[in-house]
Amino acid sequence: MTTPALLTVLTTTDSEEKAHSLAQGAVEARLAACVQISAPVTSVYRWQNAIETTEEWQLLFKTTAERYDELEAHLLAVHDYETPEIVAIPVVQGSARYLDWVSAETAPVTSL
Repeated sequence: MTTPALLTVLTTTDSEEKAHSLAQGAVEARLAACVQISAPVTSVYRWQNAIETTEEWQLLFKTTAERYDELEAHLLAVHDYETPEIVAIPVVQGSARYLDWVSAETAPVTSL
């Protein structure tokens, strides 16, 4: 099985401002071509032996498999959660024009 060329990477955060900051930083660094922010979602989870229910903003980063490690490192460096959700979902098929756009927008900038 071949590694998919494109990924959708999911994370969440606890405020709209933080969501916009995470999105802006990843796009500015060319680690994602775009980021969709869904707001708010309710998350129910177990944390430190307690069941928590919180309001969160969900972010979907569109990137390439080649840029995933850098995107993950970026999110871990700037995210304020102790253990942020960072999950990559393979894009197995899509519009060729859109997939090409994602690849072009996340290509590392080379200096002349």
